[in-house]
Amino acid sequence: MPFTAQELEHAANAAIAFHKDTPKVAAQTIQDKPLYTAMRAAEKMFPGGKDQITVRVKGIYSTTIQGFTADDSVSYGNPANIKQAVYNWYLIHSGITFTMHELLKSGISIVDSTTGEKTSQASRSEKIMLANLLDDKLEDMKEGTERGMNEMFWLDGTQDAELSPGVTSFIVDDPTADLTVAGLNQVSHTWWRNRASLTINLGSGPESGAVLNTLQYEVRQLRRYGGMKKSKWLAGSDMMDRIEKELKAQGYYTQTGWANKGRIDGSVSDLAFKGNDIDYDPTLDDLGWSKRLYVIDTDAIKPMVIDGEADKDHAPARPENVYAFYRARTWVGGLTCNRRNSSGVYAFA
Repeated sequence: MPFTAQELEHAANAAIAFHKDTPKVAAQTIQDKPLYTAMRAAEKMFPGGKDQITVRVKGIYSTTIQGFTADDSVSYGNPANIKQAVYNWYLIHSGITFTMHELLKSGISIVDSTTGEKTSQASRSEKIMLANLLDDKLEDMKEGTERGMNEMFWLDGTQDAELSPGVTSFIVDDPTADLTVAGLNQVSHTWWRNRASLTINLGSGPESGAVLNTLQYEVRQLRRYGGMKKSKWLAGSDMMDRIEKELKAQGYYTQTGWANKGRIDGSVSDLAFKGNDIDYDPTLDDLGWSKRLYVIDTDAIKPMVIDGEADKDHAPARPENVYAFYRARTWVGGLTCNRRNSSGVYAFA
């Protein structure tokens, strides 16, 4: 099968004849992915063989105290308040393909012609390669996988039934709505609700401190049932800008914020609240949520992955009649939540 126009252009860009230097390709559109990083750091394993991931949760306590004197009768309770939050696990795949022909044109020889796992550079190939074509394809797969996983961890699962629902399936915009999350209805189980305030009134201007005042109140509520021990605070650019303006309006500058090596520094320090760093997540801007701040309890919300199935690499054998090779990576698991009232979402109109 002949090369496609895209493959020819890629090979031409990656291999310039007798080029003396071999600089790497300079990526132009890679963004930070703080949610992806936090979720992967919080990831836990579970054994295979289960159809679903089950998390036991409890929000009601029925045992109480009772006063008595002399031979008064007393009563006994039989607590039965455990509920089950149930999550599916998903098989996530990313993969690339390449041909022997295009690698040879870039000075790379295939040693193992069954799977293409072993490669060697042809003699003097470093003089004709502007960039290693195979390395570029593998880097593309790595970054593409992380972008896809990052988006999956953010979205609520309605975008694709075969992808795991992300944090916005647990941290919903309206926690009072008639909605069932992980098998539990949040109307009938009032303790199974996240915090939310999406219409913060900004008042007359930044000097009102509307966002900061809202967060001051909300922190107490997030701590109320044991949250805030491990929280990730992620904000869009407009929310970051608003908080910075409120700080400036109230004169909250650090010493380093006023002067730096003899120059006046007009910036405020990197943002934090109650000891929690507020990080900018570019994905929120991409999703149209630039005015939002998510407080995510990573002790309660975390991925569960089948043991041995996180970032599993595959090199499938090629078809016997085609010299095309394949690389793939799989991740098998799902995002789980065992407490919602320690996470929240905040925004202004």
